[in-house]
Formats: sequence, structure tokens, C-alpha cells
Amino acid sequence: MTSHSYPIAPGGLPPQGTSPEGRARFTEAWALIPADVMTDIVSSNLPHWEATRAWVLARPMTGFSESFAHYLMQVAAGGGSRSPEPDINAEAVLFVTGGVIWLTIDGAAQELTAGGYAFIPPGTAWQVTNNSSEAAVFHWIRKHYVAVEGIATPPAFVTSDSEITPNPMPDCDGVWATSRFVDPDDLRHDMHVNIVTFQPGGMIPFAETHVMEHALFVLQGHGSYLLNTDWVEVGPGDMMWLRAFCPQACIAKGDEPFRYLLYKDVNRHMPLSPGGLMRAR
Repeated sequence: MTSHSYPIAPGGLPPQGTSPEGRARFTEAWALIPADVMTDIVSSNLPHWEATRAWVLARPMTGFSESFAHYLMQVAAGGGSRSPEPDINAEAVLFVTGGVIWLTIDGAAQELTAGGYAFIPPGTAWQVTNNSSEAAVFHWIRKHYVAVEGIATPPAFVTSDSEITPNPMPDCDGVWATSRFVDPDDLRHDMHVNIVTFQPGGMIPFAETHVMEHALFVLQGHGSYLLNTDWVEVGPGDMMWLRAFCPQACIAKGDEPFRYLLYKDVNRHMPLSPGGLMRAR
């Protein structure tokens, strides 16, 4: 199995005298939240979570990205939650980048170390605890599951980054690949959270423009990323999120792979009624 590196834990505070000018950007089509602004003072506490803090990196906003929320969670030793999710319609993906969590799904507990990945369907009883002596860090991506008549809700599963063989993209000599945790043709799933890897010099050779919303969290390496009409430099721990149809492309820089965790909404019709609700026939 292949081992991978992940960003250091967020937190801390810059010293006095540091210039407040930085790389953070928020536009009508995209946002960039650099790793160095994920400080102690912008973290949030969540109900029913103990010894835990969260950095909310994306949330549904009318006219922007509307389909998902993305949290970066840090659970101290002995912390966690017996009732983590308040919304019965929410599905989740958890992806661990530091430490160890014990994830219990419908009464069955599993240990997830760095690179551990879990999908949790809506209406599922689950818990997270940190029984180690060190803090654990993981991503928590939440989305309202869009049920479809005649299509079953997908089951929970647990795997890891190292267990998934990256799938090379066509006509790219292996420099661009995607680790797919869910079969793209499985219509039970209405979101994908994958890992995209570019070898040094690899690129998206055109400005992708599509209906899927995106969250991109850089796990390793450096790259230049096109967001709408702007090229930005990104590295480990940086977060980007894009509204639908925002053009994007990237070029991997440096001498190590450029890897990022990628969310997108998939496999469903576009709601046509006001407020995004599907009308019954």
C-alpha cells in the first residue's frame, strides 16, 4: 500500500507585526481560504461535540455554492461526539488527515488513521471518538441526500487513500489521475469526494466549465490553479470552493505530486422550482 503525506493541523495565531495582507480571496464565483488563515480565533464549537473545534470552510450560500458544507475538524484526546449530525437528511464523507479516530456506524466501530475515508448515508447512527493521546484531524463534508424513486440509498463504507488505485485520465501519460472512492456510474450516490493527483508538470489542459460545485483542499504539493479568470498559487492546507460553471484549470509545480481532496455534486436532475425543491407529479 502507498503512503501519503497530509497537511499539518490548523490553528495557532500569527505574531504581532505580521502583515494582514494575504492570499485569502472571496469573489462572486470562487473563494480561496489559505492554510495560514485557519487560526485559533476563526474556529467554531459545535453542539454535542466535546473537546472539538471546527473550521467551517464552505457552507450553502444563495447565489454561490449551495449544495454542501465542508468542515475541518480537530478532536483533542478524549473528545468526540455521540450525536454528531443534527440533520436526518444529511449524508457525510469523513477523511482523516492526522491522528486517529474511532468511528462507530450502526454500532460497529472502526479505527481510521491518516488517509482513512468513510461514507455515511443519511439517517445513520454514527459516533466519533478520539481515544488516543494526540489530537485527530479530519474533513467532514455534509450534503442533503437527494433520494430518487426506484434507486436505493447507498450503504455506509470505510476505506482509505492507500487502498484506492488512482485511475489515470485519458491521453495524459499517467500524469493526471483520480482516486475514485465511488463508482461514477453508481446512481445511488449524489456526491463524489475523490482525490485528484498530478505528477510534477501535469495539468488540466483546458478551462473546465461545468454544473458541478466544487470544494478543493490541497493535501500535498504545490500548483497554479485557474479560478474563473485568476491564477492563484496554492499548497498544502489551502482550500478553494467554486460555484457552478466557474472555469478552472491547474498546473502542478515543484518536484512532488500535487494532490487535492475534491467534492462535487453529481447524478441528479437540476431542481426547477423556487427554493430548489422538486415538484411531485
